[in-house]
Amino acid sequence: MTEVIPVQVEHDCKFNGWVRWLFTTNHKDIGTLYLVFSFVMFLIGGVMALIIRAELFQPGLQLIEPNFFNQMTTVHGLIMVFGAVMPAFTGLANWMVPMMIGAPDMAFPRMNNWSFWILPFAFLILLGSLFMEGGGPNFGWTFYAPLSTVYSPDSTALFVFSIHIMGMSSIMGAINIIVTIMNLRAPSLTYMKMPLFVWTWFITAFLLIAVMPVLAGTVTMVLTDKYFDTSFFEAAGGGDPVMFQHIFWFFGHPEVYIMILPSFGIVSAIVPAFSRKKLFGYVSMVYATASIAGLSFVVWAHHMFTTGMPVFAELFFMYCTMLISVPTGVKIFNWVATMWRGALTFETPMLFALTFIILFTIGGFSGLMLAIIPADFQYHDTYFVVAHFHYVLVTGAVFSIIAAVYYWIPKWTGYMYDTNLASWHFWCSLISVNILFFPMHFLGLAGMPRRIPDYALQFADINAIVSVGAFLFGFSQLFFLVVVVKCVRGGVPALAKPWEGAEGLEWEIASPAPYHTFSRPPKID
Repeated sequence: MTEVIPVQVEHDCKFNGWVRWLFTTNHKDIGTLYLVFSFVMFLIGGVMALIIRAELFQPGLQLIEPNFFNQMTTVHGLIMVFGAVMPAFTGLANWMVPMMIGAPDMAFPRMNNWSFWILPFAFLILLGSLFMEGGGPNFGWTFYAPLSTVYSPDSTALFVFSIHIMGMSSIMGAINIIVTIMNLRAPSLTYMKMPLFVWTWFITAFLLIAVMPVLAGTVTMVLTDKYFDTSFFEAAGGGDPVMFQHIFWFFGHPEVYIMILPSFGIVSAIVPAFSRKKLFGYVSMVYATASIAGLSFVVWAHHMFTTGMPVFAELFFMYCTMLISVPTGVKIFNWVATMWRGALTFETPMLFALTFIILFTIGGFSGLMLAIIPADFQYHDTYFVVAHFHYVLVTGAVFSIIAAVYYWIPKWTGYMYDTNLASWHFWCSLISVNILFFPMHFLGLAGMPRRIPDYALQFADINAIVSVGAFLFGFSQLFFLVVVVKCVRGGVPALAKPWEGAEGLEWEIASPAPYHTFSRPPKID
């Protein structure tokens, strides 16, 4: 049994109205700010994706000129990675981690406020660069040198500045989460009793602290190469453009796991709740998460098989990449074993969680195909790669975030969501996302290169199907917006534990969760 003593104080902030949101240090308020911001960025990045797909609906240059197309592909990627997925996970961590571990708030509330409020300025700088003479960043979200140094527009300085601010925000948030979990969890909550969502974020926070300085160093070298005549990545000055790829991907591949490990924690909360069973293999899930995080530092060069690395290096990175599928497979096995002979029900969070398991697995298998060196020479820089990472990041990360919102929103708002609209949202998203991304595998296998505004005639029919899927998927997310707004405004009152099989401290307190949750640490047997 768990004894929980909630504080019966709704709101003691000395500010009201919009000023309250500016100065708030409450973890729930800041979690809400992160989630709202990430959804706005998701819509902006989605509009850019629709511009890309509208141009690709037919061969030939139809709507936009190539330089602007390149700007859209670059800023779409940056916004979705740094503006949508990562802040959404940070918002969920702000909301849920203190409640899950019996903490009164985050360890550093003022730093928590600051880590959020610098983000909107970072993205205003990035989006503002699109209106500069010469346009915004046009070198891909991976900003390879020399595209980002020799051939980039003047707005590159704004791009570098915005990346630095995003990185500062991520590092501050990660420090806050680590200290909160280590120092503020209830005394009787040992590490091996923590919910999987807390564990996955704990490990993710260490990844962020390890790799964000690498990104900062990379963009700083790009800045000095472009504006101060250094030659880090300029062969004529003694540098090496391939060195850029090594440094970037040493950040970039752990970053992929930063965007998926919290998803594993979300699914590990939802699947047991709607299976009415304990999570199968809890300890193995913890060690699998840690293994994935560790292995993520030794697979970076699988993005670089075509750069002419020595064969022994290519073999090393191939085997390490294939090895990382083992702890990932452990997780999938454990989720399936949890559902085995469970009393399953299929509410909206469970539907999105099941979709995550199936479609993320497809993304994992295509990743294994890319890990095989001779095959990668065929797939590299084609639409097969685009299909792979979108199955990981859209049907993986984004779908898990949506599942988390449906799962916890009764606790946040005190109301149940509209189940009919939520069903429309799920089915429209499921069908359209596969129309959008699955045919891209065939485009890639047939040799269509990515990041191009025009293409050969033989790719026209599949591109038309993909573009229709893109618009269907994009407009399906308006159902989600309506569901959330309706739920915030009212509806059927939610019980403290609206899901029969849900377990955890967050379900022991009232719905909506009080402004301050715990007056003293809860006792956990």
